Amino acid sequence: MKKSIITTIALVAFSMGFAQTAEERGLQIAKAAEEADLGFGSSTVELQMTLKNKNGQTSERFLENKTLELTEDGDKSLIVFNSPKDVKGTATLTFTHKVGSDDQWLYLPSIARVKRISSNNKSGPFVGSEFAYEDLSSQEVEKYSYKFLKEEGSNLIVEQDPVDPISGYTRRVVTYNKDKGYRIEKIEFYDRKNSLLKTLTYSDYKLYKDKFWRAGTFNMVNHQSNKETILKFSNYNFDAGLTDDDFTQVALKRAGN
Repeated sequence: MKKSIITTIALVAFSMGFAQTAEERGLQIAKAAEEADLGFGSSTVELQMTLKNKNGQTSERFLENKTLELTEDGDKSLIVFNSPKDVKGTATLTFTHKVGSDDQWLYLPSIARVKRISSNNKSGPFVGSEFAYEDLSSQEVEKYSYKFLKEEGSNLIVEQDPVDPISGYTRRVVTYNKDKGYRIEKIEFYDRKNSLLKTLTYSDYKLYKDKFWRAGTFNMVNHQSNKETILKFSNYNFDAGLTDDDFTQVALKRAGN
C-alpha cells in the first residue's frame, strides 16, 4: 500500500492534535502502523514453537516462514514445519486480501495433497497451536473498523472489529507503541460471545535495516483452555529476493517434500 496525499494530510492533522472522533483516531493509528512497516519487500525467518498444555507439559516444533510484501493487496506467506517427524513437511500458504476472505492452502505430506482451507474453518487451530488460521494473515487496515480507546504513556490502545462476518472474533483490542514505529505490543482477542479468548504478547523486539521492528517472541495465551503457544524467531533475512513464484501451490507442495 502506497502513502496517499489524503493519508499524509490525515496523519499530519493527527500529529497536530486536531479534533478527531474515536473512530477516526483509531483508523489513523492503524494506518500509521502499516505505513511504518512498508517497504521490507520479502523476508525469511526460522521459528521454534513451544506448545504448553493446561498442566504445563510442553512439546516443541521447528518451522520456517517466508513472507512477500505486496502493494495492491495483502501479503503472501508460506510456513513449513521441519520437525518433529509427525508434522515434518506440513506446510501452509496464505494469500491475505485487503477485502474479502483470505485464501489459504494446507499441504499434508501423509497424503501428498494440497488442501484448500475453507473460510468457515479459519477460526480453527493452526496445527494444534493456540493460533488460529486467520491469525496467520498479515495486518491489513481494511480488514477492521476502528475505535480509539485510550492512551497509556507511549501506548495507544485501539479496538478493532473484524469486517469479515465469519471471523472467529467479535473484536480485538490492540496496543500500539507510538514511540517505536507504532509496533504492536499486545493483542487481546474476544470470541463470538464477546468473552476474552486469547492474549498475544510481543516481546524481544529488534530493529532491522534501521526501520523494521520485529518481535523475537510471540506468546499466545488461551484464557479459556489454559493452554499456551510460544513462538521464538531467529535468523531474519530481508535480502531473500523472494517472488510470486515462491508462493504458489506448486511451491507449497515442494516445500513440504
